[in-house]
Amino acid sequence: MAASTHTVTNQAPPLAGYDVFTADKALVAAVERHLDPGLLDEARDELSTLGKSAGSAQVQEWGALANENPPKLRTHDRYGNRIDEVEFHPAWHRLLGKGVAAGLTAAWTRPGGHVRRAAGFLVWSQAEAGHGCPLSMTHAAVPALRTDPALAAEWEPRLTSTVYEEGLGPADRKAGVLFGMGMTEKQGGSDVRANTTVARPLAEDGTYELTGHKWFCSAPMSDGFLVLAQAPGGVTCFLLPRVLPDGTRNEFRIQRLKDKLGNRSNASAEVEFDGTWVRRVGDEGRGVRTIIEMVSATRLDCVLGAAALMRQAVAQAVHHCTYREAFGGKLIDKPLMRNVLADLALESEAATALALRLAAAYDDGGEQERAFLRLALPAAKYWVTKRCTPLVVEASECLGGNGYVEESGMPRLLRESPLNSIWEGAGNVQALDVLRAMQREPAALNAFLMEVGKARGADHRLDGAIKNLLAELADLDGIEGRARRLVERIALVLQGSLLVRFAPPETADAFCASRLAGDWGNAFGTLPHTLNLAEVVDRARPLP
Repeated sequence: MAASTHTVTNQAPPLAGYDVFTADKALVAAVERHLDPGLLDEARDELSTLGKSAGSAQVQEWGALANENPPKLRTHDRYGNRIDEVEFHPAWHRLLGKGVAAGLTAAWTRPGGHVRRAAGFLVWSQAEAGHGCPLSMTHAAVPALRTDPALAAEWEPRLTSTVYEEGLGPADRKAGVLFGMGMTEKQGGSDVRANTTVARPLAEDGTYELTGHKWFCSAPMSDGFLVLAQAPGGVTCFLLPRVLPDGTRNEFRIQRLKDKLGNRSNASAEVEFDGTWVRRVGDEGRGVRTIIEMVSATRLDCVLGAAALMRQAVAQAVHHCTYREAFGGKLIDKPLMRNVLADLALESEAATALALRLAAAYDDGGEQERAFLRLALPAAKYWVTKRCTPLVVEASECLGGNGYVEESGMPRLLRESPLNSIWEGAGNVQALDVLRAMQREPAALNAFLMEVGKARGADHRLDGAIKNLLAELADLDGIEGRARRLVERIALVLQGSLLVRFAPPETADAFCASRLAGDWGNAFGTLPHTLNLAEVVDRARPLP
């Protein structure tokens, strides 16, 4: 009798054993759109291999274990020697190793590298998001180091290696290294020019010693870091190795690990410098300009990371509703649930399309594309990352009470969802950066307008949104106070332009009707009922 009361029925099977890449039609289309045809076969194969791994039950278990067993700080060894090491669960190392092996730090070394890496980062982050931090930092350190050709020649081969070697040691004896970053201090936050860490020049040209602290140091277990400090000539960028060339440990004291809302598998730390040996990167007084290349690359990863969380949340919601029955039928066939799922799918596809377009601009590298990135990147970082949390909340609700339970994986997505909006400059920082780009670099606005203008005449609602945006740009009165509103419109117009040109008609139609023409409510699931929403939902389905 008792056993019969526990018969399990009407539950969706786990979303496992599938190819995360090929199941994502929007991502596959973006890769095919932006890659040279001669690279496509190889790229599809490598991304599908990564996608099958990301969707496997084993890797999903690694992700759960890495989050259930967060890193631990070991300040001293058994003998009392200061070591300042961070200990991770083996699952973390497995995830990180596969990410490095998949080329997620090697975009700068191969053709089409940024689009291929962006797609891979979006796929692999769906397995577990926390270990994406050191992958991102290591990738992003390359353009900053290229400010100094000698440093780049020494470190770039190590940073772009596809070999992950666990543990600290002299960098020149490792097959591959990881990098972190330390910019913010407790008294300054985003205002890095208020930093108080002091860099004192040493006898050897280009070398200094640091005294000070960092309130947030990303990936403190890394082999090296890019940090900012006050040199005699002003705020300057420095390369800080954890292990010195002679094999001794550099002075890098980890005071504590941050106890964060999400991102539990990843370590973020407060660190102290006291006579810490560093090498200058770029000229004195130009530290912000030097490290901004790293910041820009990590901002793209914020967009990609948010897009990955959104895609996984939508995939889980659509998968659940495909199997779950209520009120006499499948949830996915109920008009109101279909409206919710379609609305979520639109948001996810728009984020993916925009993220891959930005990656393609990095691959192009031309003057026009650099100008486009100057404005489009902070606008995308502002908008896409802000859309992540409400989307994940709504997707969790599609699972009902099951979505509020840890075993579903949705709570982990929810805890992770605000991170990318805060990391590398919160919303106001991004909005003000867009204003600076428009005011100081006219080519940036011109490049943006040329991009969205490619869809001119294809949809009257997009044309109207562009016209309204131009009118708002012409009015400079109180522009800082309305910067968020302006940047939101920039991002939506850009997403609309991409979807009108490249997405299926029903997807573009629904996006323009809701996001651009205003036929939309204040919550997901309020799309016009006359749209072809079944096709939008079907496109987002992770399994046939």
